[in-house]
Amino acid sequence: MSSVILQEGSDPLASVRIPEFKNFIIGRFLFIMGLRMMATLVGWWIYELTNQPFAIGLIGLSEVIPAVSLALYAGHVIDQSEKRKMMLTGILLYFVSASTLLFLATPFTIRHLNKHAIAMAVYFVIFCTGIIRAFTGPIFGVIISAMVPRSLLQNAITWSQGTWLTASVVGHATGGFLIAWVGNAGVLVTISILIFSSFMAMTRLKPKPPVSVPGEKKTWESVKEGLRFVARTRDLLGALSLDLFAVLFGGAVAMVPVYAKDILRVGPLGFGWLNAASDMGSICIVVILTLSPLKRHQGRALLFAVAGFGTCIIIFGLSKIFWISFLALMVAGMLDGISVVVRGTILQLKTPDNMRGRVMSVNSMFINSSNELGQFESGLAAKLMGVIPSVVFGGCMTLLVVIITSIKAPSLRKLHY
Repeated sequence: MSSVILQEGSDPLASVRIPEFKNFIIGRFLFIMGLRMMATLVGWWIYELTNQPFAIGLIGLSEVIPAVSLALYAGHVIDQSEKRKMMLTGILLYFVSASTLLFLATPFTIRHLNKHAIAMAVYFVIFCTGIIRAFTGPIFGVIISAMVPRSLLQNAITWSQGTWLTASVVGHATGGFLIAWVGNAGVLVTISILIFSSFMAMTRLKPKPPVSVPGEKKTWESVKEGLRFVARTRDLLGALSLDLFAVLFGGAVAMVPVYAKDILRVGPLGFGWLNAASDMGSICIVVILTLSPLKRHQGRALLFAVAGFGTCIIIFGLSKIFWISFLALMVAGMLDGISVVVRGTILQLKTPDNMRGRVMSVNSMFINSSNELGQFESGLAAKLMGVIPSVVFGGCMTLLVVIITSIKAPSLRKLHY
């Protein structure tokens, strides 16, 4: 028996040999690729409509308000719901959102609405996706543990993160290229097809009933239990806090449309490559970590990775040369990939099955929403300080966050798993 476990643990393809998990990976790839193309398009589209960097920041604010407001309640609902059905419902609602954006990009709408009205409508759709995301986003993390044995959990997490990152790079790059080739409406047709294809792949998963009995706890009591668990688990809290503030201040990618159009002057194609650079670096490091996982000093590696990420953001902010900007974002992505894998593994290994929905929702508040808050912070800082100073400031603040975290959370610095 021990030899079997050893063989599974040493097989980098172990988790994807499980048919259900393989279907999940395919569906997630298509879904994330569609969402990343949507994010790329919306950032470019809003800047095209308004020509204001601050308007890009408002995209993040539009999504983060409902996502954060509903996150804790969503975690309670997820723990007491059949997760496959809930995930499929969320994917379909994203399809409706993409279809609505497609209508806004049609010649009919452009003839009958001015740019300001179209921008406001786009913000409203993004606000709605924030509501959907509060309930759908955490499910992708929760459902993994129900498909693979615990001995393969780290391998499955690495594959899941690798799939997310690969879909991100393909979605970002393809989105930029398609904007140049087929326009906004053509990109949104592609997005709608990808999301619907993801829905079809996910229908092949088995039902995932709740671990806890529905209604066994009052909603607020259940929510507080999830918060208390995260607060008591110091390694988990430290990792989440580190990533929250690093992404909040280091959200330079939000200003990529401005850099591509006005600073580096590389147009939609260059915009696609700059958007893809970070994820390309993350893919490289995730492949390496899949074949050769970190064996020790994971906490120290996390701190060094986030510090390196902040340094790369500073270089990107100061660069006026396309290939230097591209390499800075690519290396930042490699370092962020280390952070993603370490944090994701800590999250899965330390969370009991009956609390995964609530803990993943807290994680969503810390991590996923920090991207949108970071986007808003970048837009606001760009309005107050100028684009280049705001990006450099964000990188410097990321370095400061690492220093403070290493002092205040020594257990994270010494973490092994």
